[in-house]
Amino acid sequence: MSRWKHGENGELHDLPTECPVTHQALFVSELASEDGSVTIRGRFRLPSLARLDPEQQRLLEVFLRSRGTITTMEKELGLSYPTVRSRIDGLLQALGLEPYREATKKPKSEVDRGAILEELESGKITAAQAKARLRGEEVR
Repeated sequence: MSRWKHGENGELHDLPTECPVTHQALFVSELASEDGSVTIRGRFRLPSLARLDPEQQRLLEVFLRSRGTITTMEKELGLSYPTVRSRIDGLLQALGLEPYREATKKPKSEVDRGAILEELESGKITAAQAKARLRGEEVR
């Protein structure tokens, strides 16, 4: 148990992630040992998980406890599947991450589709190659 005496009951406060006055991001400028014998000063970046708001932290905890099973998360949170999925997407965005499947696929733009269809029409590629390229698969 911590020996820090910060809150009314001796507990540590949650780390704020933004200034309550300016609403700008905060950084850690001082760290101290529990007994106060060592203090380290500098500009320390908050870990990405510490920058999540309380709702996002709870969602991440439920995600981990449910081992990523969205149906279990639905029950725990009392939310629908689309809502849980949307909140997971928001969590990924807050952490600066892309879903794995989307990160590995090539983007499908209208320009790509048009070029693929032109190549198919001119006989430069086969229908099977066009189909694969439209799916974002590599074609040799």
